[in-house]
Amino acid sequence: MDFERVKEYMIQRLKRGLAPNLYYHGVHHTIDVMRAAEEIAEAENVKGLDKIILMTAALFHDVGFLIRYKENEDISVGMCWNILPRFNYTQSEIMMIAHIIMSTTIPQNPVNKLDSIMCDADLDYLGRDDFFIIGCNLRREWKEYGNVLNVKEWYLQQIDFLSQHHYFTKTSTLRREEKKLRHLEYLSRLVNKK
Repeated sequence: MDFERVKEYMIQRLKRGLAPNLYYHGVHHTIDVMRAAEEIAEAENVKGLDKIILMTAALFHDVGFLIRYKENEDISVGMCWNILPRFNYTQSEIMMIAHIIMSTTIPQNPVNKLDSIMCDADLDYLGRDDFFIIGCNLRREWKEYGNVLNVKEWYLQQIDFLSQHHYFTKTSTLRREEKKLRHLEYLSRLVNKK
């Protein structure tokens, strides 16, 4: 597996190929998810081959946005099968990566530790200080793709999402859950004022 080479190749491809109106799902999101996955993996003591598999899944998890906006996870998996053999990934490694990517489909459904780390990394921002900025970017992106919500509708959607979401790893629960719940409480107060 040549992760560094495939990373360089895919980041450049994402920079060139993603639509400029992907305010949330741009290359910055992929880089952010990779950073979060690496931090969680380190805290969860994931090393070696498993870490490379996880980091490759983080790199590829949203490459389907190069092709289409909705239901892009299967496109991401297809791209893994097309691209990763050129970088010396085996079929069994690609199968693991594909499984991790598919676990991020909402509602998330992780069945093992690597899936859990990936799911938590993908939604790491829910419990961070930049939650509202990233949320504004997602709302703006949705508007571009036909899902127009006024501010109150957006807040209600966020309240529903945060209420149903939970982190899967001990690391993310400890690092992010408390702040996520504060965001939920703040949004609830905003909606009740209107």
